[in-house]
Amino acid sequence: MSRESPSSSSRPSGGGGRSNGKRSGSDRSGSGRSAGGRSGGSRGGANKSYRGRDGRGSSRSGDNRSTRPSRPLTEAEKRSRDVKARRSPREPRDPEIERQQIEDRTTEEWIDEGSVRDAAQSAVVRGASVNDATSKKRTPPKPLDPEVTSEMVDVLGQQRGARLAERLAQASEALDRERFQEARRISTSIAKEAPKVAAVQEVLGLSNYRLGKYKQAASALEAAQDLYPNPAMLPILADCHRAQARWAAVDRVWSEIRAASPPHDVMAEGRIVTAGALADQGDLAGAIDLMSQTKKSPKTVRDHHLRQWYVLADLYDRVGDPINARQWFARVAQHDPDYEDVQQRLRSVGR
Repeated sequence: MSRESPSSSSRPSGGGGRSNGKRSGSDRSGSGRSAGGRSGGSRGGANKSYRGRDGRGSSRSGDNRSTRPSRPLTEAEKRSRDVKARRSPREPRDPEIERQQIEDRTTEEWIDEGSVRDAAQSAVVRGASVNDATSKKRTPPKPLDPEVTSEMVDVLGQQRGARLAERLAQASEALDRERFQEARRISTSIAKEAPKVAAVQEVLGLSNYRLGKYKQAASALEAAQDLYPNPAMLPILADCHRAQARWAAVDRVWSEIRAASPPHDVMAEGRIVTAGALADQGDLAGAIDLMSQTKKSPKTVRDHHLRQWYVLADLYDRVGDPINARQWFARVAQHDPDYEDVQQRLRSVGR
């Protein structure tokens, strides 16, 4: 069943002076826009100018002024008639000059909403263009290790492997920039197609770890270790097990770390995680004993030395030994006064 809108001519002509269903001069859909529409541009403005002068949205013709109502004139109408009678006749106007004046006035007084909307849309386009230009200037992600790219190509073929190698580089960059959700999303997608590539599992495991998803992180990192053992990932894997209170798994990974004889910083991280696991179980003495292996002063103090000394000082503080706690906090502060909250810790144990 179709519905047709009744035309203005079919509506009753009475009812408060709204003979055409529109209010001239106040409703924007009325005579201010209908004569000429938007296609004329300035004509719409001219109509509005007439409305401001006449008050009803259309100019009065001479025929309308000569028409007299059949009823007697009121006092106000008589005074108006007398004033008009005393006026001198107007000089004839040049229609072209009047039209030009109207157009000039329209430019100053009337703003087409369509023009404003177009300007806003143009601004959005310009903003998008600036963003696009900025994005194009971004440096591309660092390329993957050639061995990883080669492995991706071997698993997925030349075209697909090269494409996903680029995506893996993007995930790695997101991880470096601490955009962990993005890194996880990309690496999860890649892992569906290349689950046997160790680098993919490493990025997936690290992004889950940084998001606190320790079970998923441990699963991915263990898969990566099975595919390609990497001692640098072992302390992180141990910490995933620690977060889940899987103490036996922590001990197992610590044994793997020691057996691998990794670089000193990796060994230090593994020791810190394992000592933390002992402390979590209430074995503070065992944790101190494990960390005491770091008491020797190296020729060159590096960050992993400071970390171990700080943990040892914290353990002494927890067992109620302020003398040893102060000694190790002071050693940290001697090499790096701004390390973590070492100054506050020194004050708390009595410097």
